Amino acid sequence: MITVTRADTLGEGARRRVTEVFASGFAEDFSFFSKDVGALTDAFAHMLVLDRFHVARVDGEPAAVATLTSGAEQCLAPKWAPLRRHLGLLRGTICYFVVRKHFMAVSTTVPEGAAEIGFVATAPEHQRRGAATALLRQLIATPGFRTFVLEQIKDTNEGALSLYRKLGFSEYRRVPQKHTARAGFTAYVSMRLDL
Repeated sequence: MITVTRADTLGEGARRRVTEVFASGFAEDFSFFSKDVGALTDAFAHMLVLDRFHVARVDGEPAAVATLTSGAEQCLAPKWAPLRRHLGLLRGTICYFVVRKHFMAVSTTVPEGAAEIGFVATAPEHQRRGAATALLRQLIATPGFRTFVLEQIKDTNEGALSLYRKLGFSEYRRVPQKHTARAGFTAYVSMRLDL
């Protein structure tokens, strides 16, 4: 059975497992800093703002995560010390700046009154089993919002793009990227759902 709840209602004891789902979902993006999801989880556990994260649980265990904000609220609050402690002085310092620049940028394109869904990730053992679908359906049913956006999805992430299309999202912006051979993708795609 899949249940969806806000991460902060699970208590601090669930922080590590919620972070592990987040870290595994973005492991490729952070592979320069460590290829070990456990090390990334240790480094990132402090920085998730849990009241912005929602969790789909399968039999009580976090299986998928996503954030829901008005577009201007931060979901991460990185600190130097834990990043350096778990990733090393140089990589931890670089990671701090990467998170601040690329993962904490406030979107200027989220329409007024819209909700932004972000940081969607599913634990590897729960992929293609409905956890992310259940989570996103519940977020889309959040009262007070009629428009939902998903920003900066890699154009190569066909699994995510397919899921979002299935839920009714459509592409509204595509931003080509430089150095595509090194990045491994050619554009960031943004999608929108108007209820």
